[in-house]
Amino acid sequence: MSNGTASSTSVSDSQSTGSQSSNSLLNIAGTASSRPNNGTATTSSAPLPSNTLPCNNHPEFCNRKYSNITEVCAHNSAFDIKNNAASNQALGISDQLDDGIRMLQGETHFVNNTIYNCHTTCSLLNAGTWQTMLETLVTWLESNPYDVVTVLIVNSDFVEVGNYTAPIENSGIKKYLYEPDYIPQHRDQWPTLGHMILSGTRVVMFMDYNANQTTVPYILDEFTHMFETPFSPTNQSFPCTEQRPPHLDPKMAKDQYMYLANHNLNTAVDLGALTGGSSSESLLIPTYSQLNITNGAENQIGQLEAMRQNCTREWDRPPNFLLVDYYNDGTPSPGSVFEVAARANGVTYNRRCCGYGAQSAAPALRSSYAALAISMVFVILVAW
Repeated sequence: MSNGTASSTSVSDSQSTGSQSSNSLLNIAGTASSRPNNGTATTSSAPLPSNTLPCNNHPEFCNRKYSNITEVCAHNSAFDIKNNAASNQALGISDQLDDGIRMLQGETHFVNNTIYNCHTTCSLLNAGTWQTMLETLVTWLESNPYDVVTVLIVNSDFVEVGNYTAPIENSGIKKYLYEPDYIPQHRDQWPTLGHMILSGTRVVMFMDYNANQTTVPYILDEFTHMFETPFSPTNQSFPCTEQRPPHLDPKMAKDQYMYLANHNLNTAVDLGALTGGSSSESLLIPTYSQLNITNGAENQIGQLEAMRQNCTREWDRPPNFLLVDYYNDGTPSPGSVFEVAARANGVTYNRRCCGYGAQSAAPALRSSYAALAISMVFVILVAW
């Protein structure tokens, strides 16, 4: 089943309203045959201007809701330290984004009043400050004006959300952060990618624990917007059952929530052996010998494609995010994780992967933006 178009529903009593905006008149036409949504409009019989420029690598996504697209998530995106067993990726943030990763996720720790990208402890793996990662993302966004990126913060020390605002402001990413119209915002209430792109709010930031949208509206509470399948799995069954948040009503999960499928196979190792200390705790690290199978695009046990199909059957729709380790590995070829996402979305994956750098031309992007702005004005006039 590919992602289709969700229908709108009224705001529930449990929601509060945020900054309201009109989503219906602000869009990027994603296909050559776009028409007004209002079937009774008779102002003009001429076709609307069309857009062939991709939003998140596919023109079809421009008029599709953010909540109606399957994207690949790089688990612990910043953890690409060479020769470190606690790493989860081989390529850096910029390469990940160039290749098609559209959710950056990662464990963070609060040390000496600074947010760091660290795995379990900063003595085991320290990938630098969280602000530096955000600065890398900002640089990439400036060169890629037609992409929407999601950031999922793992607040490992359960610190107050206010501790994350300084690096957000200092990195320059705040101007890109999306603030939803409702708290929480249900799955069918999200805007299209085209709307988010043209309004400039192209980064959606979630936090797993201790988010407070009343005080910091641009850091969204993950578990009132999406659920996750069991995390840190250690067997190849990869169940599609909802694990977090606990005790979520199944009907609410199906009707109102997006969801993230955790598909990273782990092996438990002795933490003391890795750090040279006396800790008796274990650490879950990627099962390297199975990476090609785990990230595979075939409908066979343990492969990502099999989980996609299983979860689609269980929830009547594909996952919104596919979380993987070492996304560049896979079967039958590198990029298999993006092939799986493309199938979920009903589009074709035809890019090369991985680590080859940007695959688009900046001058073309700049000229196309003007054309899209004209198209947007035309849509508004016809709609009126």
